[in-house]
Amino acid sequence: MMADQDVKDKVELSAEALALIDAEVAKYPADQKQSAVMAALRIAQVEKGWLKPELIDYVADYLQMPPIAAYEVATFYNMYDTQPVGRHKITVCTNLPCALRGAGEIAAHLKEKLGIGFGETTEDGRYTLKEGECMGACGDAPMCLHNNHTMHTHLTPEKVDELLDKLK
Repeated sequence: MMADQDVKDKVELSAEALALIDAEVAKYPADQKQSAVMAALRIAQVEKGWLKPELIDYVADYLQMPPIAAYEVATFYNMYDTQPVGRHKITVCTNLPCALRGAGEIAAHLKEKLGIGFGETTEDGRYTLKEGECMGACGDAPMCLHNNHTMHTHLTPEKVDELLDKLK
């Protein structure tokens, strides 16, 4: 019985998270709750760290939508993590504008400093390195995104080192 309770606790969201989701739901007509799925998944991920299948099911149930529809969103967009990630997820844009302005050098520097490649997490669970698609900051390239929320632009190896020092 205790194990069942532990599993149940891991897939429930806090009252605060549910209130945030409700605020997103309120932006849409009453019969269109599922329109808040992107925001709801983001809120769930921020609270739990990543979107395991049971959490996606929980969000889908809360929004009264088929679970497969929530899975489609969670697996389509790269800001959603459907596998565990480190405490600091660093996503480096490697699309053409960033690549032309040194994203390859930045990626190589990060890989060397962290001792991991794209899609990997450091042994201590502190960092996950991801390769990302265009994030709309081409004029500020090269750039990376920290934990899906903080953009770091005009990167140089020195700026990367400063960022990593701040994240320790």
